[in-house]
Amino acid sequence: MYLEGAENFFEFLRGNFLLYSILVVPLLIVISPMTPVLAAHEFTVYRMQHFDLHGTPHGCRSSILNMEAKTLYTTPYTRRCVVARLSELTFAHYQEIIHQNAGGLLILISANVSSIPSSEQQVIMELEKHMLEDDVTIPVYFAYETEEILDMYYSMEQTSPLQQKSRSAAEELPSSITSSGYQLVVSGPQPKAQTDTQIISIQGKLCGFGVEEQLPTVAIVTHYDAYGVAPALSYGSDSNGSGVAALLELARLLSRLYTNSRTHPRFNLLFLLSGGGKFNYQGTKKWIEDNIDSSDGSLLPDALYTLCLDTIGDEDNLYLHVSKPPKEGSPGDIFYKELQWAAAQSKEVNISLVHKRINLADELLSWEHERFSIRRLPAFTVSHLQSPRSLRKTTILDTRENVNVDKLARNVKIIAESLARHMYNISGETLSTGIFSESLSIKKEYLQAWIDQLSSQARSAQMLSSGSVRHPLISSLEQAMSRYLKDVKFSIFKSDKREPELVFYEPVYTQMNAYRVKPAIFDLFLAIIIGSYLGIIYLLITNFYRLERLMKSYAVSVKAKQS
Repeated sequence: MYLEGAENFFEFLRGNFLLYSILVVPLLIVISPMTPVLAAHEFTVYRMQHFDLHGTPHGCRSSILNMEAKTLYTTPYTRRCVVARLSELTFAHYQEIIHQNAGGLLILISANVSSIPSSEQQVIMELEKHMLEDDVTIPVYFAYETEEILDMYYSMEQTSPLQQKSRSAAEELPSSITSSGYQLVVSGPQPKAQTDTQIISIQGKLCGFGVEEQLPTVAIVTHYDAYGVAPALSYGSDSNGSGVAALLELARLLSRLYTNSRTHPRFNLLFLLSGGGKFNYQGTKKWIEDNIDSSDGSLLPDALYTLCLDTIGDEDNLYLHVSKPPKEGSPGDIFYKELQWAAAQSKEVNISLVHKRINLADELLSWEHERFSIRRLPAFTVSHLQSPRSLRKTTILDTRENVNVDKLARNVKIIAESLARHMYNISGETLSTGIFSESLSIKKEYLQAWIDQLSSQARSAQMLSSGSVRHPLISSLEQAMSRYLKDVKFSIFKSDKREPELVFYEPVYTQMNAYRVKPAIFDLFLAIIIGSYLGIIYLLITNFYRLERLMKSYAVSVKAKQS
């Protein structure tokens, strides 16, 4: 019975073995339970800055990517996408990546940048500065370190030269065959210039008691945009979210003095939230031109001075930055002395005057007040930063944790007291107690709410510049100013279409796909296996009659022994 079954089996193989070998075996491989979804990841990446300022290109000029991913320590970089953690990347590494014509660069950022040690933060800010000094042709992206991305990164580390050196040759061969690599892909069109870019500034005022045109005027100005190496990661909580929150709190406080007939000062106050501050204060420039060159009876040309607020949410030192020291007895000098008096009452803050001449040869102005000084309008900037070159003004590390609301509230009170004492002509010990106390005290909750809102979204000028649709943050700021100020309206900057001063490019963020791929040695190994498999099949087919004859002779001998 068994021998008959064997003969039937061989008869089946004779007619169907070729079909089985060629079709069924590959089919079993295809329908195996390994799901292809696990072989690919999709995640959001944030593109490096890309803009032209005064015709000079800056940042990353490309966006399309389709390259094999390798870690920072796997050289050479040519035609590969280098994946590096921000904490490990130095400017020397960055230069080498560019010099070797890498296919792209993906920089991984810690999900909690505030946890990065201060020494590492300084290195990162230096790197940001150098990256933005020139334009680069390769695509540069940033991504947050998620569990999926870190798994991918650690997997790539296993094939890095550092790991390979720690393994023996016997361990390395099977590891190199079974390991996987990644192909990083960003598809889509090449970067394109934003069309109909509009940088919006919001202005309002508080009119003094009396004939408006005959009263002294002071302007309070701050810019609301942020800046960093990647637009979609630029939150600017301190620079200049703290300045925006301070201006809105000053508007709220001072408006209460203007709505009471007994405290209504004979003083006009102008307020401006300007756009494009990080791009040479384009919004402020447009506002000055509109007010000086117009014939509408603007108050700005005759203003006593303009007070600019920039990065005041931390530290115990405040600096009054000027392009020209105020003369003794001038309105600017009076305000500076009142600022010193108010700071002395707090017993925590030191006030210093910093004089720096305007260098028109520089591509960027140092401070916002220089826009006014160029037009011979008295102006100065209050900041806790001593130098305009401070890297804290232009970094993606400027997050919510960088603002101390208690210190911000204290600084706002000092500025408010100084303004009020100047408006009411109070000096020295004429009034030893503060004006803003009890019912007129600073509201920390109001400041904190604005800092939280401003820190919750990226505020780069590219993302806030308005075309046909106005950004929700712009509308929120307009509503806040309208609540306390009069005659609130927009001042809109548009670049000249023939010779634009400022051009932004899209996209600022996109989706990246990471596909799991095998190394070249795996293809060789697979080719050997497939070749061997086909060779065995060929030998079985061509010599099947011999196998059949052998089996039959064996069956006959067994049958003879049994009989």
